[in-house]
Formats: sequence, C-alpha cells, structure tokens
Amino acid sequence: MAKKATARHILVDTEARCNELKAAIEGGADFAQVAKENSTCPSSRDGGNLGSFGPGQMVREFDTVVFSAPLNVVQGPVKTQFGYHLLEVTSRQD
Repeated sequence: MAKKATARHILVDTEARCNELKAAIEGGADFAQVAKENSTCPSSRDGGNLGSFGPGQMVREFDTVVFSAPLNVVQGPVKTQFGYHLLEVTSRQD
C-alpha cells in the first residue's frame, strides 16, 4: 500500500505569530477554530484540513514533517515559501 497521510495546518506570515497560535492550541484552544480565525490558506474554511495526500504532493519541508511526525501532535513552526505553518498529522498509512 502506498504511503498516505491526512493532515491539517495553519498558515501565517511570521514565526512569532505561529508560536503564539501553537501556545494557544497547546493550552487548549481548538485547532480547527484557530485555523478558521487565523490561517491565510483557503483550507482555513475547513479548519485547516488538507485531506489525504501522498509523498511528493506537498512542498518538501511539509512532506518531511508529515511523514515522520507523531500523530495528533502540533508541529511547527515549519517554514516554507508560503510562510510559517503549524501542522498536525491526523492519520498516516506507511
């Protein structure tokens, strides 16, 4: 079976903002709600949900985290050409 993962993310412009939001989520804020209110990605409407994808479908920095990070733990800030992401892997098939 091919590797696949589902993940959700929050995209913001600065590392500082990313760290603030991460602290809020770790303090109990709802990831999807924080995504809706803060993420600049169109996925914010769906709580940051990126759906299911395989290796190579996302930018390299993203891929690295998605296919190695523990499930349901907020990762980041992850810097890409788009900005700074908080990333949570919600499921993975290796």
